[in-house]
Amino acid sequence: MGGTRTAGQGAAGDPFGEEPPSGGTLTDQVLTGAAETVDAVDVSVEAAADARNSAAVSATPRGPADPVKLLIHRHRRLCERAVDPLEIAAGLEAHGITDRTAARFLHRDVFSLAEELYARVPRPADAAPALRDSPWPPETPGAPAGGLGRAGWTALSLLPGVICVLAFAGLRRTSGQSELAIALAGAFALSGALSSCLRRGPLRAAGRTVPAVGLWVYWLLAYLLCGDGLLAGLVGGGPDGPWAATLTPLAALAFAVVPAAWCAHLFSVHARRRLTGSRGLADFAAGARPVLLTTVALYACALSGLALLANGVYGDPGPPAPTVVLGILLFLARLLTVHGFPDPAATGLAAACAVEALASASVLAGRLPGCEALAAPVRDAVAAWGAGAVPTLACGAAALGLLTYGAVVLARASAHT
Repeated sequence: MGGTRTAGQGAAGDPFGEEPPSGGTLTDQVLTGAAETVDAVDVSVEAAADARNSAAVSATPRGPADPVKLLIHRHRRLCERAVDPLEIAAGLEAHGITDRTAARFLHRDVFSLAEELYARVPRPADAAPALRDSPWPPETPGAPAGGLGRAGWTALSLLPGVICVLAFAGLRRTSGQSELAIALAGAFALSGALSSCLRRGPLRAAGRTVPAVGLWVYWLLAYLLCGDGLLAGLVGGGPDGPWAATLTPLAALAFAVVPAAWCAHLFSVHARRRLTGSRGLADFAAGARPVLLTTVALYACALSGLALLANGVYGDPGPPAPTVVLGILLFLARLLTVHGFPDPAATGLAAACAVEALASASVLAGRLPGCEALAAPVRDAVAAWGAGAVPTLACGAAALGLLTYGAVVLARASAHT
């Protein structure tokens, strides 16, 4: 019958006509057997890999049991030349070693690792003992140089302001060729005095400057003195003759060298104290950033007072904002240069120069047929805030960029050794 199953007849769908065992279908048995075979192969492969690794380990000569010895061998020169453990910690950070990396060497942070390296690596016997006892390491930014103490570089920082005042007094009492001679003599004397201030004291940056920086600084100063008059003449359809110029901002910036030197000195001292008391790179970075912001704010307040005083003494009604913003930009650029970052400083100065040049060029380009829209942003800014808005915005944006960058790089230990 159709519903009766004979012994020789397989189940429906069974091509072999055999009864499957009670453990499951034949397909399940095949899959189970294949899985067992794969597992056996995996075990064999793992055993072979372990055998190869064991052979490689036994064939390779073992390194030192102390993991710090490899680090000593790699950074021996740094450890031998270091005056204190802080220099080693800064050097290790500059090579990319962080607190997490120090944990692999069984240390809680880079500072404790640096202390062990300093204790275990002998320094040359001819190293000067007085140098080790000095609070200023050989390359510490802001350390007195050339035999000048605080009184020496403070007096030197006053020299640009004194020269500027004497030159202004001479210009007010002369005219014609004598006035031109005094202006040239004052410009050369002021340039020499500024160069002396930048070669000694806290503002020195021997071997770290970019050659083009001088050109950018002179451009910014020239635009501060003459650029507003030129831009106002261009916007008004001129210039139809010599444009107005003012020397008052130069006096404020010349005297601002003193607070700049002292603020740079205070930043170096407090940052190094913070470095001495920190127990980790993150701890130092968290403490160094407020020091930087406080230093910049202190310098901005001092420069604002000098700008207002200069305007009152010389009767200049111009706003002090362009002078203050340019002074902050120059201070930040010099601070970055002193601590080993001259290229970003030069980039910030060049960017400000480019914006000022493009502002004047856009007004001239707007006179071409069909190009009136190019001059619209500058014309609107001058109409709303005056010609001084262009240098204020240009230098302000560059200063903000340098401050943001400085908050990152000047919060590293390697920037203070």
